[in-house]
Amino acid sequence: MILTYKIKHNRDLGDELCKAVKIAKFAIKTKSRSSKDVKHFGLKSMISNQILKKYSGQKNCKSVHSVKLTVPNQGIKVDQEARLIKILCLKMELNYHFPNNFIKVNQIEVDQTYCYISCEFEDQPEIQVDNYIGVDRNTTGHIAVVANTETGKVHKLGKKAYHTHRKYKKIRAHLQSKGAKKKLKKISKREKNIIKDINHKTSRKIVEIAQENRCGIALEDLKGIRKKKRSKKKNKTGESIQSSINSWEFYQLQTMIEYKAKICGIPLVYVDPKYTSQMCSKCGLIAKNNRKQKNYTCTSCGHVDHADANAAFNIAALAFQEYSMSNDQSIADRDVMEGSTDAPQLET
Repeated sequence: MILTYKIKHNRDLGDELCKAVKIAKFAIKTKSRSSKDVKHFGLKSMISNQILKKYSGQKNCKSVHSVKLTVPNQGIKVDQEARLIKILCLKMELNYHFPNNFIKVNQIEVDQTYCYISCEFEDQPEIQVDNYIGVDRNTTGHIAVVANTETGKVHKLGKKAYHTHRKYKKIRAHLQSKGAKKKLKKISKREKNIIKDINHKTSRKIVEIAQENRCGIALEDLKGIRKKKRSKKKNKTGESIQSSINSWEFYQLQTMIEYKAKICGIPLVYVDPKYTSQMCSKCGLIAKNNRKQKNYTCTSCGHVDHADANAAFNIAALAFQEYSMSNDQSIADRDVMEGSTDAPQLET
């Protein structure tokens, strides 16, 4: 597994980055891959080779405005005991605080402010689990709702993201009316960074809950959710449901949960999202009218719950059923194989 960590450096690399842009433009124009051809720019050949390799083969790229300095493994020295990384060709030293159990540093990309360190980790074996926590991402007012069928506990995570989207939606509307394009771009970037941070914290919390309860994680397979027919229905704030769905970073949160679960050896499964919001988590009745915005009320058994919590319990139950079936099947297959080897031979 390869993970990338970001560390802030305190070096002025404006001159080196300017040379990197010139080399990238040269590579796009001439398609050269030899560092001898760009020796006159004065950048270290180790970095120049990486830039030439990247940009000389790009057919659709016509121009470039910013280029990172890429340093391969050969130009990096790591002292894991001192938690120190040295970038030899830039004469730069970095103290790191991320997990120290990486196998090696593959490469480091450097821009004006940060170093992006690509580390290779050994995959952890999956732990054996007897249950799953359900994670509902198609929620109202939160990024995710987590339910544990064993303890009955429900965690509602990432509420700040909902308010952040609403806040920046109003700011964008105001700036659009004034035609402030530069500020719009800046605001959009700021919003994405805030949501990314919330997704990181949410995914970390989900994996921690799974670790504490020694459970796997069950998610809905939400492929194609953005391609569904647009809905005219609105939520309690008056915002269209389709608009709020499109504002959530489903895939970003999913990838964060995936790699964090993999690091900890937590099993991750995907279930069919069909009827998870319409099914009663107590009696299993499926009725479209049972869900009324935030609340779920079963017309059969009278069960009342938060709609997203009810869906999260259903997701966990579906994962458990699939796990139990696959586990029972594997046991049955093993018994058949053992029986076939031990079966007495018939005399002929």
